[in-house]
Amino acid sequence: MSDPLIKRALVSVSDKTGIVDFCRNLNAMGVEIFSTGGTLKTLLDSGISAASISTITGFPEIMDGRVKTLHPKIHGGLLAVRENTDHVKEAQENGISFIDLVVVNLYPFEATVAKPGVSFEDAIENID
Repeated sequence: MSDPLIKRALVSVSDKTGIVDFCRNLNAMGVEIFSTGGTLKTLLDSGISAASISTITGFPEIMDGRVKTLHPKIHGGLLAVRENTDHVKEAQENGISFIDLVVVNLYPFEATVAKPGVSFEDAIENID
């Protein structure tokens, strides 16, 4: 099989419906998967080859998982313009690898705040 266009993926989902099958297909294509907390656990428990996002950042998930992908090695890997030689050079100088695919969905904020009696704390926890 030829090299896939997608070589590295960041996968972090709140609703994990279908994520195992999707990532199994990514694995079959040779895509390197990086993931966070609960998503990583789901993937690993299902036999999917994946690594912690901390492998890229060199930093643990902190503040109850609120801070995990907010890091220059993630943002740089996503935002670098690969056709821009300066971006490529800066990425190389800073140990930043490109991320080709992002798979995310947001916390169910709207459904949470629509619940009768929802607390402010629950609402805040569902802001992504």
